[in-house]
Amino acid sequence: RQTSGHYAKIYVDLSSCFKHKLLIGNMSLILKGKSLEFPSELPTVFSALSSFVTNRVKDELLKEIRFYESLTESVEEPRILLIGQIGAGKSSFFNSVNSTFRGHVILQATSGHGDTSVSKQYRTYPVYDGKGGKRLPYVLCDTMGLEDSDYDEGIRVEDIISVIKGHVPDLYEAPITRNDKRYRENPSLADKVHCVVFVVEADTISLLGKNLLSKFKIIRNELTSIGVPQLVLATKIDQACPEIKNDLTKVYRSRYLEEKISQLGQILGVPISSISPVKNYSTVTEVSLQVDILLLKALQQMLRAADACFDDMKLKGLAQ
Repeated sequence: RQTSGHYAKIYVDLSSCFKHKLLIGNMSLILKGKSLEFPSELPTVFSALSSFVTNRVKDELLKEIRFYESLTESVEEPRILLIGQIGAGKSSFFNSVNSTFRGHVILQATSGHGDTSVSKQYRTYPVYDGKGGKRLPYVLCDTMGLEDSDYDEGIRVEDIISVIKGHVPDLYEAPITRNDKRYRENPSLADKVHCVVFVVEADTISLLGKNLLSKFKIIRNELTSIGVPQLVLATKIDQACPEIKNDLTKVYRSRYLEEKISQLGQILGVPISSISPVKNYSTVTEVSLQVDILLLKALQQMLRAADACFDDMKLKGLAQ
């Protein structure tokens, strides 16, 4: 590295890598032989490259999600159902995803904290590509929170299974009965859920109660029997790990969070690859690049899981 006037020069071997000018962030790197020149008061090339890659990754994720197309003609919008304990972040996740596409934090699905579930009804939430934009090709579904109790508090397991099988319409309030005129006796494939996501707080993994885990297990066994993919959303990662709270870019480098995710996988009996760490927009008023990317990566995984569901249905002759 050499400094001359207002410029710093870094010598690197580019002969096998680059043959053209590069534009990294808002900083133009000028190719001269085997050197890159940029103003010395700007960030290092490594932080600049990190910024460039991060923005590029977000753009690629947005493109994939915006132009997603279902693998079956009978379902235009895959349904993704979020299941979790009260206050785990189900409704906040929907608000956060919507905020990512709007470019600012919004509150559409009511979210909250404490011992009482905010979501009383089964809700289906479409997401729009910005204010006044087109409707994106998927639907996020929200239910009343599960309780860590052996009593009929919160939503019942059998009600969740009815939702998954497509018997329950939007705005239906639990408990669900077959005698209700709105109950779908013969739901279509589009009425059913195509991916189920268990939402768990990363900072309270060790406190998951046996009754809640038992309910999760019953639901997971049913999902396995009917061939619906299941994923896990680990929320509040910034509260689980002080290192990440100060710098969210360390989410994939934190040994502590890695141990937490591994612990969650063992408790729920799911592979680590099916767990997406996220931070919801619940305490801030502006969106950020790092949070957006984690949210979009999680959504990408959900849509790919829905595709796997459709592939399986085609093999079974249940979809075209």
